[in-house]
Amino acid sequence: MKRALFILVLLCLATCTAMAARIGDVSDINVREQAVRFFTLQDPGVRYALAGSLLLGLTCGLLGSFIVVRKMALMGDTLSHAVLPGVAVGFLWTLSKDPLRIFIGATCAALMGAALVGFLKRSTRLKEDTALGMVLATFFAVGVCLLTMIQQMPTADKGGLDKFLFGQAAAISAADLRLMGAITAIAIAAVVIFYKELLVTSFDADFAQLSGLPARVFHYGLILLVASAVVIALQAVGVVLVSAMLITPAAAAYLLTDRLHRMLILAAIFGMLAGAAGAFLSFLGPALPTGPLIVLGATAIFVAAFLFGPRQGLVVRWAKQRSRVRRVQRENTLKAIYHVLEKRNFHGEGVSLRELAERRRETVEEARTQTRALHRHGLVTLHEDGNMVFLTPAGWQLACSIVRNHRLWELYLTNAADIAADHVHDDAENIEHVLGEEVVREIERRLQYAERDPHGRPIPSLADVERGAAPRYRPDESVGYGSSI
Repeated sequence: MKRALFILVLLCLATCTAMAARIGDVSDINVREQAVRFFTLQDPGVRYALAGSLLLGLTCGLLGSFIVVRKMALMGDTLSHAVLPGVAVGFLWTLSKDPLRIFIGATCAALMGAALVGFLKRSTRLKEDTALGMVLATFFAVGVCLLTMIQQMPTADKGGLDKFLFGQAAAISAADLRLMGAITAIAIAAVVIFYKELLVTSFDADFAQLSGLPARVFHYGLILLVASAVVIALQAVGVVLVSAMLITPAAAAYLLTDRLHRMLILAAIFGMLAGAAGAFLSFLGPALPTGPLIVLGATAIFVAAFLFGPRQGLVVRWAKQRSRVRRVQRENTLKAIYHVLEKRNFHGEGVSLRELAERRRETVEEARTQTRALHRHGLVTLHEDGNMVFLTPAGWQLACSIVRNHRLWELYLTNAADIAADHVHDDAENIEHVLGEEVVREIERRLQYAERDPHGRPIPSLADVERGAAPRYRPDESVGYGSSI
């Protein structure tokens, strides 16, 4: 869905640039001077466009969060297209571009579209997405027909209604700004006052209904607020792109948190950042459309969250996976060093690279690379030109812990799950790197602090781990050393 939205934004930018207006209309001033003019807010048009972009970003981000968590993204798209007939009817009301009448007409059209979707879903076998697609296309077609008819009227030059298709932030007037401010204030107040109810109905409507909350009332109340947000955003980004402003900032916030109140704040901030960035970039040069740039600003924020989010970011996950792989490699090398020492009953403290390479079934150079990584992490020391490796106290503790985890898990599987001893090695190889200390101690208690694994090899105890040095086994404690440890 997000990928399709991104492609849609790019297509709209490519097709609509010529029809979308920019804020600045001076093309012979350099970028620095334009930036100074923008940040000093010298031009009234800049002030109105920037304020309007911030308000629509705030409102769309706030209400779009509920659209995203309720999985109603297509509903937002439907509402944005369903308002177009209402815009035309609002203009025909007085044959003038009166913001209040256009708002009333567009809101009524959006509510009619939402009600029609609900009616089709309840009274037919059609799924919601099918009903949404039908209503979206039908209402948008009616709106385009009405706009075409209006353009043939003598008052067409006064209307400028074609800008509602693709947006024109430069045309935001003081009256438009007052209406935007009022709708934004109402949306914020509604979210603050009914936050708990919206939270419950968004995540578990059935529970809300059983608890006595009028879930349907809150649903349609939210639809009304979203429809209002769509209408105030039309002037800046247009019918075609307004759904992106509802979804994209909220989607970016959704990737960064799992708490709704944080998501609301982040989405509102992202929406305002996108609005401000679009207005600023549009002012920098000629023929730069404000609406598409606002949407691309929101898309850039989403891409940043998608790539660099602290928990869900693609780059962060890749880095964590890479770090996990390297950690497992280090732990496996430490385990191999422990096995070499154990094989000779811990006589001598050093392990040669050749011994380690044979144990790891790799070349000496590969073993050298692994020991250097261990040395960088303070887990081993290297001597004799790097051909001998010695465990540090921290290295011994980690190696002992990995072997302990492995052998305890093997014994646990054979005792608790009744798995044959020769079938538990591979599972223990994976689990040994993720077992926490509390889990290990619980397994020890359940195994009554067993001292040997299913193969008869000694299980390092907690005292062995904490000692920080290899134990001195007596000759009668030596055991056979298998290759499947």
